[in-house]
Amino acid sequence: MNRRTLLATGLALAVPGTLRAQSQSQAQSWPDRPIRLVVPFAAGTSTDIIGRMIGGQISRGLGGHAVVVDNRAGAGGTIGSATVAQAPADGHTILLGTIGTHAVNPNLMRNLAYNPVRDFTPLFLHSKTALLLVVRPQLGVRTMAEFVALAKARPLSVGTSGVGTAGHLNHAVMSEATGTTTTHVPYSDGARAMTDALSGTLDAMFYHTQFVRGQIGAGQLIGLGITGAARSPLLPAVPTFAEQGLAGIDAEGWWAMFGPANLPAPVTQRLSGILAASLTEAETRTTLERNGVEAIGGGPEALARYQREELERWGAVIRRANITVDS
Repeated sequence: MNRRTLLATGLALAVPGTLRAQSQSQAQSWPDRPIRLVVPFAAGTSTDIIGRMIGGQISRGLGGHAVVVDNRAGAGGTIGSATVAQAPADGHTILLGTIGTHAVNPNLMRNLAYNPVRDFTPLFLHSKTALLLVVRPQLGVRTMAEFVALAKARPLSVGTSGVGTAGHLNHAVMSEATGTTTTHVPYSDGARAMTDALSGTLDAMFYHTQFVRGQIGAGQLIGLGITGAARSPLLPAVPTFAEQGLAGIDAEGWWAMFGPANLPAPVTQRLSGILAASLTEAETRTTLERNGVEAIGGGPEALARYQREELERWGAVIRRANITVDS
C-alpha cells in the first residue's frame, strides 16, 4: 500500500468520526437561540392550540428557553411542513405534524414538496382527538340513519377543516359506507366551516370535539356520531359511529413532533424526553381531557412505526375511494 492510498484510507476513516464529533458539539451547544415551532395551520385552530401547549412544555423543559410558535398555514399544512423539511438540522426549527401533513397528503397530493419519511426526523407522538359529524337542528335530522336517508333524497354539503384532514377522510369513508353522495366543502380552517354550519350555509360538518361540544350543549348543533371505540365522556349522549354500524368512519386527528432529517441524536432524545415527561403532568392531562384530546405518548421509534401504519392505512382508503384534492 503506497503513501497516497494510506492517506486516502485514513481520511475516509476519519470522516465519520469527525461528523460524530460535530454532531455532539452541536447538541451540547443546543439551543443557542430561540427555537421556532412551526404550526402548519392558522392561529386558533386545534393544531395551533396543541402547538402552543407543546411550545410551553418545551420551554419549561429547557429552563425557560424561548420557543416561538410560527403559524405557516396553507395547502393543507404542506407549506409549513415543507418549511421545516428544508430547514437546517440543528434543532432550532421543529414541526407539529398531523395526520394530514404526514399520512394523508403524501397519498393525496402529487408533486408534494417533501417526503413525509425521508425528509423528517421523528421526535414524539403526542396526542389525538375524536371527530364528530354535526348538523343544525333546522336540518330536521336527529340520527345518522335520518341523515343518510336525507342525503339520498336531496343534495347535502359536508364541511371539513381542509383537504387531507381527518374530517376529509371521514367524509370519504362515510360516502363509501352509506352509499351517499354529499358535497365535500374543504375550508382553510375549521372556524370558518363552523360559522357556515351555524348559519345554515353548510348542512353538516366533521370537526373536533373541543370545537363543537359548546354548541351541542347549547342546542345549536346536533352530534350524529363520533369516532372512537367508546363514547366521549364530554358528550355521552352522542353515539359512536361504530355502534351505529359505521365502524369505518374512524379517522381521528393526531399530532406529532418532527424535526428536519438528520437531526443530531442527542437533540432528538432531549426533545422526546421533555415531551414524554410533560404528558405525565397532571395539569397537561387535565387540559387535554377538558378539550377532548387523548394523550398517546411515544418516542422516535414509536412515532416512525405509527406514521408508517397511518400512511399505509389511509393510502389504501384514498385509492379505494378514488379521493382527490377536489373530492
